[in-house]
Amino acid sequence: MTAAEPRTARGSATKARILEAAESVFARLGYTGASIVRITEEAGVGQGTFYLYFDSKLAVFEEVVDDLNRRVRHSMSEAAARGSTRIEAERLGFQGFFEFTAAHPALYRIVREAEFVSPRALRRHYTRIVEGYTDGLERAKAAGEIAADPTVAAWMLLGIGEMIGMRWVLWGDRATGQDGPLAGVTGAVPPAVFDEMMRFIRAGLGSGAAPGGVAADTRSADTNSGTSSGTSPDTSSTDTEEGPQ
Repeated sequence: MTAAEPRTARGSATKARILEAAESVFARLGYTGASIVRITEEAGVGQGTFYLYFDSKLAVFEEVVDDLNRRVRHSMSEAAARGSTRIEAERLGFQGFFEFTAAHPALYRIVREAEFVSPRALRRHYTRIVEGYTDGLERAKAAGEIAADPTVAAWMLLGIGEMIGMRWVLWGDRATGQDGPLAGVTGAVPPAVFDEMMRFIRAGLGSGAAPGGVAADTRSADTNSGTSSGTSPDTSSTDTEEGPQ
């Protein structure tokens, strides 16, 4: 995917700057509108420097998808690790996802564009999240916390988080211009929406999912000021493509 991995701290910083610029350019202009010239100008490097790390525009696009994937999984798993039960881990993991999405709205545009630009990058993005997520759900099922099939549940929870995040974190009030408990500014899932989502998840995972009772779901109301995605994957499952060496 890349022409070479950086061997020095300076090279790692340069590559990271190119990735950051590419994320911004792809999010703003889309893949077709983006160019290596625009990326290098935004990164403040020459085109020759770009080709030290990436073979093409497609190569840097795919690495941006992988980089976003690593960071969103880290955000979710770090948040979920604070939970003492599976349902609490779900609540915290979703908050971690929504927070990341609010800070990096480019995630939606870039990942969705990958469906047409690089289907393999799209598949890799979702599969990595689900693989780590499934591991945690399998452990929860073995412990009697949930009744649902871990693989099916992982894909369903991924979809819930992505759609809730799109509607309330990305679109906010722009979706309908509505007021009331389901309205929210861009970047935040309203507490009423978050609580309803958690009630739905608890029921879907099975009666053993929340030993702490409904209170485990409703504690989201005062901790949801701009939260992110919908899964709590174990990021230890997969990633040989870590950042700069």
